[in-house]
Amino acid sequence: MPRSTVKFLPDNLTIVVENGTSLLQAAFMAGINIVSSCGGKGTCGACAVAVSAGRPGITCRGNLTSEQIAQGMYLSCQTLVAEDLTIEIPPESRLREHQILTVDRGAALEKTDVDRIGTPELQTDGSEEECLKENEEDLLLKYGQHPLATKVRVRLTEPTLTDNTGDWARLSMELRKILQSGDKPINIPLSVLQTLPKSLRNANWDVSVTLSDLDTAYTVIKVEDGNNCPAYGLAIDIGTTTVIVCLVDLSTGYIVDKQGTFNQQAKYGDDVISRIVYAAESPENTQNIQQLIIDTVNGLIDTILKKQNNIEVATAVVAGNTTMAQLFLGVDPRYIRLEPYIPAMNDIPSVAAREIGLHLLPEGLVHIFPSVASYIGGDIVSGTLVTNMANKEDIVLFIDIGTNGEIVLGNKDWLVSCASSAGPCFEGGGITFGMRAMPGAIERIMIDQATLEVNCKVIDNISPGGICGSGLVDCLAELLNAGIIDRAGNFQLDHPVVSERLKAMPDNKVFVLAWAHQTEGNKDIVITENDVKNIIRAKGAIYAGIRSLLKAVDVEIDMISRIVIAGGFGNYLSINDSVKIGLLPDLSQEKYHYIGNSSVKGARLALLSQNAWHEALELSRKMTYIELSVGTTFMDEFVSAMFLPHTDFLLFPSVKK
Repeated sequence: MPRSTVKFLPDNLTIVVENGTSLLQAAFMAGINIVSSCGGKGTCGACAVAVSAGRPGITCRGNLTSEQIAQGMYLSCQTLVAEDLTIEIPPESRLREHQILTVDRGAALEKTDVDRIGTPELQTDGSEEECLKENEEDLLLKYGQHPLATKVRVRLTEPTLTDNTGDWARLSMELRKILQSGDKPINIPLSVLQTLPKSLRNANWDVSVTLSDLDTAYTVIKVEDGNNCPAYGLAIDIGTTTVIVCLVDLSTGYIVDKQGTFNQQAKYGDDVISRIVYAAESPENTQNIQQLIIDTVNGLIDTILKKQNNIEVATAVVAGNTTMAQLFLGVDPRYIRLEPYIPAMNDIPSVAAREIGLHLLPEGLVHIFPSVASYIGGDIVSGTLVTNMANKEDIVLFIDIGTNGEIVLGNKDWLVSCASSAGPCFEGGGITFGMRAMPGAIERIMIDQATLEVNCKVIDNISPGGICGSGLVDCLAELLNAGIIDRAGNFQLDHPVVSERLKAMPDNKVFVLAWAHQTEGNKDIVITENDVKNIIRAKGAIYAGIRSLLKAVDVEIDMISRIVIAGGFGNYLSINDSVKIGLLPDLSQEKYHYIGNSSVKGARLALLSQNAWHEALELSRKMTYIELSVGTTFMDEFVSAMFLPHTDFLLFPSVKK
């Protein structure tokens, strides 16, 4: 088949591909990750690129605007290589892989914290990099520190003609004394046994032994020269959008390092359904998408280990939604999306790192949080563990807002859960200038009602490249306050204040948040009427899920004593604005608490405490899942929530006032 060259700008990378290859696939082959929210189906418009030289083969222009088409833009997923091409990839079409925020930066900011573009950066809370935060320390004290792996120094007597005990018997007897293991078995895998004679003699019978430590048995992971280095473990959060890896010193509980990046599976779609569809097409696809997440995690592990002088890791605890967990293990996920929505497993067996190619010690165990149902996974079990709600008398509402909205309600006597499909909007997907919370994202907005001038707060105080979830919530509330949109999200072009920011385009109505000369990509950053409708649908789905869960157990909203918010942008939400648009219930701010990335926090807690790990296993069995697609309750609530804040103002008395 004929081949052509494709040059990518401004990267100045050139690759040779077969004619008929999509520009999206060519970019991936060149190591350039382009946003592909719909998984390359041509429906999201996020992968737009400009062709500056050559004539491509076009499948369709999808939902590109007439303005984009006039500028020479093409959907990279629907545009094929037919001859030599030069492609320019704009900033908004790129996945910025190494700019994931991994530190929770304290409580959400309110309007007094909003400044113009160019103000000093937000204060960050770096204490999480050093040790467990106070509430997590309390939980660790409650459960007791007893990590899932340990390391001991063993000095053996050298065998003689009269003391001819075998190597493994000699080592295991000494281990039993040190560990005080009683009747608890101590096992050794064949791979470690095969090298044991040499390891003992090379170390002159003074060795360090790393072991996994479970209720059922100890298992020797590695035998090496005697040293006093601690055992290390990894707490891993595999999100649909991002992946976070924490290196934890198992002897102290301290976080030694933390790294995060995008989930490379995003090239097959922003949402789990797109990835399930891709994986289900063939066993090769399942293997391919599994390898992508393994590569993502290994890349972060390698970065950490290199910084830490190539130490070795004994074990890992992984938390992720049900689909991510199955894809992580290469398990066919197709039945998750098919009625009656049954996952392959809820309790997930631990696996040796070598079985999936994870960069730990080969015999180190990888433990994966159990799931509750197809759409309530280990990440929510992990978060529920950290909230400690299953040990409280009072009723707690736990909300994890990300690509989906997962909700848990209950106390020590009962727990119910549901999942509401909010879509990737709050992660930046499906929004014209949407992006994750990363450097360059607008995270706070104020609109002057008298002039319609805009004040923005940008993460890291640099030129803005787009707007993240917390900024979208602010934006919607401010547009409503200023009368730029009505309660249904329609733009009011006859606004009494005349402003160049509010205007009609050939394909949409827009409001300019930042002018081109202020932005990273030298383009106006706008919010469109279509964007607003997407945000309303997303917030409506979250609130409808909350209402549906309350109705299912006959609990009134004022019976809730505490609302805990987690998720990709939960830590940065303005409660006032979230209530104003009808995303969150209208309750006093004192009831709201932020928990940040509860998934990785729960993984770290389980890594350090076997009792906490067992509690997580019990939580997954105790939690009742309510399928929102059964009956009409959710749809009725969803339709009612498609206004700002809601069709029923009695649910939002502070907003009505």
